[in-house]
Amino acid sequence: MAENKLKLGIPKGSLQEYTLKIFKSAGFDIDIPERGYFFKIDDPEIECFLLRPQEIPKYIEKGKLDLGISGDDWILESKAKIVDEASASSPPFANARVIEVCDLKYAKQEIKKVKWVLAVPENSKIKSVKDLEGKTISTEAVNLVKNYLKKSKVKARVEFSWGTTEVKPPRFADAICDITETGASLRAHNLKVIDTILVSSTKLITNKQAWQDKWKKEKIKDLALLLQGAVGGEEMVNIMMHIPGTKLNRILKFLPKSPTIKKLIGENWYDIEISCKERETRELIPKLKRIGAQGIVEWPVMKIVP
Repeated sequence: MAENKLKLGIPKGSLQEYTLKIFKSAGFDIDIPERGYFFKIDDPEIECFLLRPQEIPKYIEKGKLDLGISGDDWILESKAKIVDEASASSPPFANARVIEVCDLKYAKQEIKKVKWVLAVPENSKIKSVKDLEGKTISTEAVNLVKNYLKKSKVKARVEFSWGTTEVKPPRFADAICDITETGASLRAHNLKVIDTILVSSTKLITNKQAWQDKWKKEKIKDLALLLQGAVGGEEMVNIMMHIPGTKLNRILKFLPKSPTIKKLIGENWYDIEISCKERETRELIPKLKRIGAQGIVEWPVMKIVP
């Protein structure tokens, strides 16, 4: 009997650090060698490969990987035929070879989506995609832009950019299509956005061969559950506090979520525990203290599994 092994593609580059962080929170230790592209993970049933996110969808489609992490952008750019997990067995999607297992919702360094935008110089006369007729667009996502132009019924020259795309206009291109989180780099190069062509997040994807294998499917679903739980815990914290009984009803009115309440034996005091978004604590904790909460303790959430 062949050894059960899941071949997993980890994205190299901007997604790498946060991906490894999520795996750590999910309970997996990954040993990163100083050189090389083969990671060691403390699960003998998983084999890790460090690859560019642009390559992962195609390797999954061809069956060279069983599972991988990549963005919507590179999945579309690679032209991999993809379908979500719920529709994988439906006849209309019989030709789709790549299956989206779940949305992991993070970008480079945090839980958020990124945008692929069309941008031109601030002083450009180009105001919309229609003004790009006959013009030159520089981008790393050539297929993405070509599909967008086709839908917009605009004919323009799309040139592949090897990087530093924002420096291309106006000398080397009339416009660019580039990825952005905050827009700061575009503004620094005196560029303005004229349209958003895609909002992208990170996806866990597999192929039909792996999904039809009973052992691999179960392993993939377990891994997806843990990774989603780790992502869900990234923005959350737990808060525990002691509340005098005379203040209980007043405090309960503004807590962001339903708390767990325990009455202390023989005293008119309560232990209250809640989960909330970390960014809410900067206003919540001082307010709790003013009302009368004592012994307030905050600690991180590692996973949230519904």
